[in-house]
Amino acid sequence: MARRSLPLLKHLLSSSSSSSTTPTLSRSVTYMPRPGDGAPRPVTLIPGDGIGPLVTNAVEQVMEAMHAPVYFEKYEVHGDMMRVPSEVMESIKKNKVCLKGGLTTPMGGGVSSLNVQLRKELDLYASLVNCFNLQGLPTRHQNVDIVVVRENTEGEYAGLEHEVVPGVVESLKVITKFCSERIAKYAFEYAYLNNRKQVTAVHKANIMKLADGLFLESCREVATKYPGIKYNEIIVDNCCMQLVSKPEQFDVMVTPNLYGNLVANTAAGIAGGTGVMPGGNVGADHAIFEQGASAGNVGNENLLEQKTANPVALLLSSAMMLRHLQFPSFADRLETAVKLPPLSLKHLQAKRWSDSVFAAVMKPNLYHNIVEVMATFQGNRI
Repeated sequence: MARRSLPLLKHLLSSSSSSSTTPTLSRSVTYMPRPGDGAPRPVTLIPGDGIGPLVTNAVEQVMEAMHAPVYFEKYEVHGDMMRVPSEVMESIKKNKVCLKGGLTTPMGGGVSSLNVQLRKELDLYASLVNCFNLQGLPTRHQNVDIVVVRENTEGEYAGLEHEVVPGVVESLKVITKFCSERIAKYAFEYAYLNNRKQVTAVHKANIMKLADGLFLESCREVATKYPGIKYNEIIVDNCCMQLVSKPEQFDVMVTPNLYGNLVANTAAGIAGGTGVMPGGNVGADHAIFEQGASAGNVGNENLLEQKTANPVALLLSSAMMLRHLQFPSFADRLETAVKLPPLSLKHLQAKRWSDSVFAAVMKPNLYHNIVEVMATFQGNRI
């Protein structure tokens, strides 16, 4: 049967290549939901600090305008709290999904990061940040489409610090085989499911031979199970240099905790700015979606006072959330509307945030209205 089919297959391939016009599909094959999949889903919402309430309010209004099948349970959480309130943790554990604005972390002192607390308590071991060029937002480099997969629960963020003697502080970096293997598996699984071609492990094993050596060993073992995906390795300092000189060479990057924070923010700056890059944190049971890279804008007083914070990152993260909740049509509509080219750069840079702009979202034409809202902020990359 296979031999008889081969000439027919060759004939079809040759006719399609010789044809001057290629037929295009007007839409993809339909999505068939399970009964009850259209029921509205509860999502825990944490507006957060600084610009957080501004950008989460933008998401709320856009979701309402597009009649997305989600509703929010909103809680006030701030970075100067000692712990995430128990009712917030219960809400996230019940709903499985959370949308979050930025939470500031005080420098020094005895207050630990609530972001780290959330990741550890919910075991959100994988952070994913997608850094790519947005049409209409000029950057030095084109064809950038990088996904940074970062281990989220150990490394330098383990918080194991103590003063040995006055004036001498010891900070421990913890790397385990278990956590290294599961983040490597997640990175390769993501690449496999999203038709990505390459995974790059970022390390400093030339200096930290045991800790980063264990991370690399785990990545290499997992890579052997995915022969269709190219695997390579790069030292973190060389990685930073390569990112700013030739970022288009990278596809999926898997990193330990601290390196991932640095690499993701660098890639975000190269691709267009922290205010336009989506991201999220995921574990086996829960997921928190937030702005992918937050350096420089969460606590920016000028953005807060002038109300010029850019909500594009959180809107795209919301599209990721809708896809995670198995609402692909709503995710596609939101993502397509945000990615439509803005009117002109001059027009964008001249405009500023005002609360009245969101009235445009309520009009019938969703695509036009979201683009109108986006046009107010896309000139501001943070």
